[in-house]
Amino acid sequence: MMRKSRKESAAKLNQNGLTKRHLRFRVNGEVKEVATETNKTLLEVLREDLGLTGTKHGCELGECGTCTVLIDDEPVLSCLVLGVESEDADIVTVEGLMRDGRPHPLQRAFADLGATQCGYCIPGILLTSRALLDKNPHPTREQIREALAGNLCRCTGYTKILDAVELVVKGEVA
Repeated sequence: MMRKSRKESAAKLNQNGLTKRHLRFRVNGEVKEVATETNKTLLEVLREDLGLTGTKHGCELGECGTCTVLIDDEPVLSCLVLGVESEDADIVTVEGLMRDGRPHPLQRAFADLGATQCGYCIPGILLTSRALLDKNPHPTREQIREALAGNLCRCTGYTKILDAVELVVKGEVA
């Protein structure tokens, strides 16, 4: 699915003189529509307009990975993307990891191994890990480490996080 570039979106907004725009996208498997300000980031649209607060505000500079969501199955820093740039996209937030009321295997592994401490960074790490495993179901520890390099955690030494992803790779999640 082809989306408009930031430049094309901005040009259309400037021509129309709009400050609010009606957006439609698929979030966690459901079509969502929202009227929102054109200068809001996707992070703000998700949290403020759609009430999906699992995606966290971090640095808001694209350096910490806390705001990571999946857009068309790719990890994206939602603080760096305008909501209007996400129109017609398929977006997954941490709330969308659960299926039929059951946690995703990554969520279970993180809980089982105590891979979270304060938990603030975990939504972004979970989504980045899911994107990795969707593309490469059997990554090495080094490949996991590389995939998560853009996700900062101030509380852990990353060992349990890496262990939790490896547990899912090995199919050892309860």
